This record gives sequence, C-alpha cells and structure tokens, in this order.
Amino acid sequence: MKQTVYVKRGGLLPLVGAVLLTAIPSPAAEDVVILRQADMKAMAAAAKTISGMFKDPASYKAAEFRWAADTIRDRSGGVLSGHFASEAASPQSKAKPNIIEERDRFDRIANDLRDYAVALDAAAEKNPGSMPASMRMKPGEAMGGGPIGTQVRNERELSAMPAEHAFHLLLQTCTTCHARFRME
Repeated sequence: MKQTVYVKRGGLLPLVGAVLLTAIPSPAAEDVVILRQADMKAMAAAAKTISGMFKDPASYKAAEFRWAADTIRDRSGGVLSGHFASEAASPQSKAKPNIIEERDRFDRIANDLRDYAVALDAAAEKNPGSMPASMRMKPGEAMGGGPIGTQVRNERELSAMPAEHAFHLLLQTCTTCHARFRME
C-alpha cells in the first residue's frame, strides 16, 4: 500500500512505466491486446475464486484467497495502465479510444484496483485459518463507493474495513472501468 503514497505524490509508477515502455520494443498492437485480454481473464477468474469463498465461507482457504488477490494485484496498477499506454487500434480490442484522452482517470482506476487487491491479500495474511466474521460485511452495511457507500480516502480506512467490503469495491472498480472505457 505504500506504493500508493509514492504514486500520488510523485507519480513514480507512471514514470517508471514510461521509461520501461521507451526502453523495451513495443510488441504489435495485436500482441498487446492478447496480453491484456489474458490478464483480464486471469483477474476475472481470481475474482470468481474470492467471490466463491465469500458465498461459502466454509470453502475459505487463505492461500487460495491470497493467490487470487495477488493475481489481481500483479495485473492491475501500473501493469494494467501499461497495457493501454498508447493508442493501439485493433479489431480485436474492445477498449474505447477515450483511455488516452482520460489517462489520469484510467490510471487512478487501475491503481484503485491494485489497492483493493492489496487489502484483500492483507486480510488473508491476517486470517490463515477459517474465515472470521471480521472479514465479512455486516447486514445493512453500504457496499459501494456511490452516494450512500463508503469512499475510501486512505490506506487506514481501507485496512479497517471488512475484506468483503474491499472486494465489493474492487468489483465496483471493474464495473466502473468497463462502463467508461470498454465497448460493448
């Protein structure tokens, strides 16, 4: 989570990504599309794993939960942003061209996704046995970041909420990004 502080203050992650992108030859647009689609499928499968454990807490296995959270963490943030670093028009792509125009917004969403995954990993690390009630949301607790939901303003707030809430925010982040930046 400390990465978030550095990214917000100095933009270190985008800077490193830009340096790497200029130093490494870019693959063809189709290759980038294939790579990012594979990463999106891996994140979707990981989210499904986590979702299954919240639906059936008896199936909770901390190692699998952490693996799923780490899969999302490792493919979001700067990695996800890097997949959309340039305008790569391809018939295979479902990405809207507004990603380039709204770069800051897209990068914030990618970083939010990473931060929620980091929080999920931390929850699993703290809870190696069965899933405790503290990882679950309480009845009536607002689930989203909308007008009646919780807005996560800092690392402390994120680490204080139940893992299930962080998971719902992660899913909402995916939905927000797809609604804004993906063609249907």
